Amino acid sequence: MGGHGSNLLGSLLPLVALFAIFYFLIIRPQQKQSKNHKKMLSELKKGQVIVTNGGLIVEIIKVEEDFLKVKNPDGSELKLIKTHVAKQYEQNS
Repeated sequence: MGGHGSNLLGSLLPLVALFAIFYFLIIRPQQKQSKNHKKMLSELKKGQVIVTNGGLIVEIIKVEEDFLKVKNPDGSELKLIKTHVAKQYEQNS
């Protein structure tokens, strides 16, 4: 009967290993990226230039609770949901 229990453990081991690999390659990096994105969003300030998820490059003119008031290069103003900020824009000069 002892042999039967070790067979079960032996068949579960590859599954456990697969889950561990999946966790460290996919889940953990996503959690880290999400945490970094939240930190970046909380540090946004007026005057910063950002890139939206849609690819627009705009300047922040006002930071609100859930929204940002932003300005297009042509001077028009938009309201942007904070979570749609992809990253801060860094000019390559």
